[in-house]
Amino acid sequence: MSDNDSIMLEILRRIQADIADTKQDIRDLKFRVGQVEGYVASGVAAQQHTNERLDRIDGRVERIERRLDLVEAH
Repeated sequence: MSDNDSIMLEILRRIQADIADTKQDIRDLKFRVGQVEGYVASGVAAQQHTNERLDRIDGRVERIERRLDLVEAH
């Protein structure tokens, strides 16, 4: 094998190692993005639940105000 061939082989091996490292980094990033998506989804679900509870409380307060004649007629 000539010097040029051995140099090219070494360069190709380094490129191959870099590609393997890059693939692993991408796998790690995909995993982390998946975790973030899960956290965001659970936050959205919690916010929706909170909004539903606030709507029910708002309805109750309105009924109480009407029963106690605390609301001005429109």
